[in-house]
Amino acid sequence: MGQITVFSAPKPFTDPHINLIQRNAIQSWVHLGESVDVVLVGNEEGVMDVAAEYNVKFMPDVERSAWGTPLISSIFSLAKKASDCPLLVYVNADILFPPSFSEIIRGVASEAEKFLGIGYRWDIEITEPIDFSRKWTELFFEKLTTYGYRNRSVTIDYFVFPRSIYSDVPDFAVGRSGWDNWMIYHARKKNWPVIDLTPSLKVLHQIHDYSHLLDGKHHTCQEESHVNVELGGGRKNMHTLMEATYQYKNGTLSRKASSLSRFFRRLERIVAGQTQGGRRWWLSRRLRKLWVSIESKQIQERKKILAGRNIKELFRD
Repeated sequence: MGQITVFSAPKPFTDPHINLIQRNAIQSWVHLGESVDVVLVGNEEGVMDVAAEYNVKFMPDVERSAWGTPLISSIFSLAKKASDCPLLVYVNADILFPPSFSEIIRGVASEAEKFLGIGYRWDIEITEPIDFSRKWTELFFEKLTTYGYRNRSVTIDYFVFPRSIYSDVPDFAVGRSGWDNWMIYHARKKNWPVIDLTPSLKVLHQIHDYSHLLDGKHHTCQEESHVNVELGGGRKNMHTLMEATYQYKNGTLSRKASSLSRFFRRLERIVAGQTQGGRRWWLSRRLRKLWVSIESKQIQERKKILAGRNIKELFRD
């Protein structure tokens, strides 16, 4: 019997680059070991064939929004039907997990009964298929991370939680803004520990464009994102990674330390209203710019360090 179910709702495998990065991601999950069940949800083109190729579970009959987008509520429900593992991990289909992932997740579960595990991602440009039969070791993964940079606290790509919770999720559209923020808000509202796994766990996000979305616009600009925000209770409930209450480091849980960016983010949440306009809205926007500028500066500094480095050299080793 497995201990962890890793599940995702991949995009169609028709675009060559999306095909490549999704195959990379899925293989990284498969290589987590026998304790991990992998479930692919949805009948987008190519998903059934890829599930069969990598011998993972396939659940095609997902419910969809009026726009035809798979619903998070249905994705979660199908994953629970497909596997009886006590721990669930929803992940976007472009995320690479390191070989140590399952060990870290089991450690977190031993520290808390009901919890939500989240973490920052490292963005990386990958244009080559990864040779998992030869290279996929902890050392190779660490080398990969040296070519990436940590993204902002608004980018939330995976969720770890016991199967006993999140049984009643609103009908959010996957791949659009809002639902991931609600996941953190809901955990905070229920007083479950929201655990930042970043000190123990780096995950890699393979950079891609948004040509698969309507008019090629970023997911934050899609109409379904506005619907998600409303379903989640409005803008005030849109939490980020900064709202994590604990961190997992060196095998133990501890309270998250304060920082300047977290301070400005907390002030923003205090003064923010549910609607745009007015003094509260104006002040919250100014506070948001302060913590966003801190994160953005760190990213730009890292990009300068990475300039000119060629990741293809690593794949040729």
